[in-house]
Amino acid sequence: METTHHTIIIIGGGPIGLACALEAKKAGLDYLILEKGCLVNSLYNYPVNMTFFSTSERLEIGEIPFVSNNPKPTRPEALEYYRRVALSYHVNIHLFEKVIEVKGQGTRNKEQGTSGKELGNYKLITNKNNYTADYIIIATGFYDIPYMLNVPGEDLPKVAHYYKEPHFYAFQKLLVVGASNSAVDAALETWRKGAEVTMVIRGNQVGERVKYWVRPDIVNRITEGSIKAFFNSTVKEIRKHEVDIQTHEGIITIENDWALAMTGYQPNLDFLRMMGIHLSDDEVMKPAYDETSYETNVKNVFIAGVICGGMNTHRLFIENSREHAKKIIRAIKKSQK
Repeated sequence: METTHHTIIIIGGGPIGLACALEAKKAGLDYLILEKGCLVNSLYNYPVNMTFFSTSERLEIGEIPFVSNNPKPTRPEALEYYRRVALSYHVNIHLFEKVIEVKGQGTRNKEQGTSGKELGNYKLITNKNNYTADYIIIATGFYDIPYMLNVPGEDLPKVAHYYKEPHFYAFQKLLVVGASNSAVDAALETWRKGAEVTMVIRGNQVGERVKYWVRPDIVNRITEGSIKAFFNSTVKEIRKHEVDIQTHEGIITIENDWALAMTGYQPNLDFLRMMGIHLSDDEVMKPAYDETSYETNVKNVFIAGVICGGMNTHRLFIENSREHAKKIIRAIKKSQK
């Protein structure tokens, strides 16, 4: 298999990966994006009718205007915007190409148990090709690995960790686990299409981070009894036609056709560990990186976007991490002098 060299390889073709590519292009640096799914794969997996919390100008990258017909842009508008950006600027990207392994400077020699010798570049092995690169930027986001319920029956076909659109659940008994934006959107949309919705919420209220124009809606639906909610509760077991819910009053069994476990998602921290990037010892597991350049403890390996926050995925978004791209490319240009 032929090996191709690029000055920079960007792992992840989401908005921040694209932003890094645009900055590299402006700086005259050779680059390639490797994306394991489709273009802006995480956004594609968002619910079909999702509306962003941010306004369109805060989702812009590369100083390219994002014009929306709505006060808050929708998922289809975002997909169209980022697709147009990639097309107009001839972004060099390989889609559906997953990085399997990275070798080179700073990788751990398993036999000796010490850091590897400085090789001057990195070798990347994907499911399709081999590459070498002088610099690597990891912008893999956090939407690919769902938090599991870890209860009996979670592997049944009736259980999903991603929600797309409401029609499928019409006239069905649906369980929605969680109290965040994704759970609330799924509960309201499916209820309005005729589903009998029951929510299981670990805390004593709907999440405080729920979009401010949506939160009163779900609270009112729960208060009036249109949507049933069990607070301070967890799912105990899922069966083909029933679900056991652990409440403060004991275990309650309800009839059920489908379950949506909207319990959140997490970054692929194992990939960072494989790269030799240090993670903090606390529950946040924040990657080690320089706050000005975003270079990690592994030389010439940078991180960008929400993955910089480790497990704290609510700290960084497109609007407050798109500047990472400029700082990273500036640091790379400086290191080449």
